[in-house]
Amino acid sequence: MQRDAYIAFGSNLGDRLGNIQGGLAALNDSPSIVLVSVSTIIETLPIGPGSQSNYLNGVAKIKTELNPNELLELALQVESKFGRDRAKEERWGARTLDLDIIVFGEEIIEQPGLSIPHPRVHERSFVLIPLAEIAPDLKLPGHKKTPQELLEALEMDLDSED
Repeated sequence: MQRDAYIAFGSNLGDRLGNIQGGLAALNDSPSIVLVSVSTIIETLPIGPGSQSNYLNGVAKIKTELNPNELLELALQVESKFGRDRAKEERWGARTLDLDIIVFGEEIIEQPGLSIPHPRVHERSFVLIPLAEIAPDLKLPGHKKTPQELLEALEMDLDSED
């Protein structure tokens, strides 16, 4: 049975666009995945330690026969293929390719190494903006709001901090 999933992607090291395009192609090359749509790629400021280059970010919608853990394993293999070594990197540090499962069907999963929907999706405009572009009516499991509604709430929170 195929299910819809949404994967956020980003890169701020090396050939950022090439890393993203190659990573998406590698996912699509899997016989268990069909790449349905890809958002506009946006450039965003880094969140994290040290001096980092800007990111390119976006979201892809896929259809997959994989279960969430199998999809995570494939995403980790693709990241590694593009030079990411999670064991050696600093948390929220620079990376050649980052692939995060944001939504997997209607599932809510909390287990070591895998949280779906992504636990900080509602705090990240660099995910919500492209997700709202390709899935404007998607209700995020556990949030019951669309990406656009979450983005508006985030913007209101930021405005109230000023």
